[in-house]
Amino acid sequence: MEKAKINSIQFFLLLFTFELGTAVVVGHSVVAKKDSWISLLLGMGGGLILFFIYYALFRYYPSLPLTAYARKIFGTYIGWVVGLLYTIFFLYVSARNVREFSEVLVTATMPDIPLFVVAILFVLTICYVLYLGIEVFARTAEILGVFLIFVGIIGNTLVYLTGSVDLNNLKPVLEFGWKPILETAFYSPMFLIFPFGEVFVFAMLFPYLNRADAVKKIGVASLIVSGLILSYTAALNIAVLGVSAVQRSPFPLLSTVGKINFLEFIQRLDALVVITLLITVFFKAGIYLYSAVIGIVDLFRLKNHQQIILPVGLILAFLSVVIAEDFAEHTEEGATVHIVYFATPFLIILPVIMLIIAFIRHRFTK
Repeated sequence: MEKAKINSIQFFLLLFTFELGTAVVVGHSVVAKKDSWISLLLGMGGGLILFFIYYALFRYYPSLPLTAYARKIFGTYIGWVVGLLYTIFFLYVSARNVREFSEVLVTATMPDIPLFVVAILFVLTICYVLYLGIEVFARTAEILGVFLIFVGIIGNTLVYLTGSVDLNNLKPVLEFGWKPILETAFYSPMFLIFPFGEVFVFAMLFPYLNRADAVKKIGVASLIVSGLILSYTAALNIAVLGVSAVQRSPFPLLSTVGKINFLEFIQRLDALVVITLLITVFFKAGIYLYSAVIGIVDLFRLKNHQQIILPVGLILAFLSVVIAEDFAEHTEEGATVHIVYFATPFLIILPVIMLIIAFIRHRFTK
């Protein structure tokens, strides 16, 4: 790992922008219809439970990244394979995020530009910042994180000034009972994993925090703040567009901001959504990419991450384009194959197994 340290504010902003990621723009499952915002709040509660599992693992191995303590828990050979699988998983999820950003950018502003061109330019930008080190990446989060908050305030203010918000679209609350809400939050388990369970990738970054005792406080605060914002955004989309329009739209926030028409002068503010997604996905895809890279460095005992950041980045850009034929297939794969067969084992099942084994090992050691 790099000899680098991240302060508490930088770490909070990294977590905060990571959690927003594509979730703030890309459409969620609306099985719960008008009450999908409640499903997000419940998913946040489940995400907090998962975070405490991840934090407990960090407490057992505070100086080691995930790929290193996997070998401590499962043994050298099995642990190495587990670490490699996590590295591949991180690269795959990063590719999914790059694809979603590229789709939004092409759809909203640049319909004539090939998807691969957008993806490769975006990934090269991420690679350049990561090449300079995790400290530079974290300092970038300080600047862009504040700018993101400013953009969010402007966008929300204009939506309300336009008079597009109709709270009747959210009524009646609990129209279909708790069953669809609980199914969406936990049974899928869409909202439990996306985006809250994804914070497990920070198991690769926890050792960089300059105050190990602050991990729990920062993690909980970031999950709560981002969860409240995502729930509010889901409710705002429904209040502006209505449930049926949200169900049809692949990018509901883009449609919501498209309703802004203040005094027949301020309108066509799709750029606000694109800027928001640019910032959040820059950090989310970057964190996944960096975690994959340092996982490779750790597993194959390389000298540093700089020598492989560009090759891995090029693989990421190529993977983001070939991962699906179109965005409809990409979304369907994300809701089924990714959540059930990849995310659930890597973000829920394996961490629980690792925690149980680590607990037993430490009890016997004592």
